[in-house]
Formats: sequence, structure tokens, C-alpha cells
Amino acid sequence: MEDVVLIDCDACVMRGPGCQDCVVTVVLGLTAERTGELRIDDDERAALDVLAQSGLVPPLRLVHAVSSVEPNAAGEGDSAADAV
Repeated sequence: MEDVVLIDCDACVMRGPGCQDCVVTVVLGLTAERTGELRIDDDERAALDVLAQSGLVPPLRLVHAVSSVEPNAAGEGDSAADAV
């Protein structure tokens, strides 16, 4: 089973200034006002990465403000920040 990458533009801290140079905006023709959630699989993500590394499209500029932390991910004596 392939993993699906959720591109949630509403949660991206680069939204606005980073949209002008993001593959989501360039390839799909979406604007900052018209973006939302987009799901791509591993093969699609790999293809976009190859195109970006070749300089044909800009890279994905998605940056989440906070990464998710699993509850109890830290061991005894470890802080939750160490588990990330």
C-alpha cells in the first residue's frame, strides 16, 4: 500500500509569500486563496521531486508550523521534545 502525502495549504506557514514559488501553485495553477488540501501518493511526490531537482518546476514549499508528536513517544526520563 502506498503512502499518501497530504498537502494542506491552509496549515502551511509559507502560505502567502511561498505560494508564488511552490509546485502546487505553478503546476496546478492554484492561488493562495484557492488552495486547500491535496493528496498525492509516493510516486507522484517522487515525480515532482525529480522535476524540481531538474529545475523544471519549483519544489514543494510546504512547511507545517508544528510536527505531530505521538503521546507517550518519549521514554522514561526523556522529554517530549527529545522524542521529535
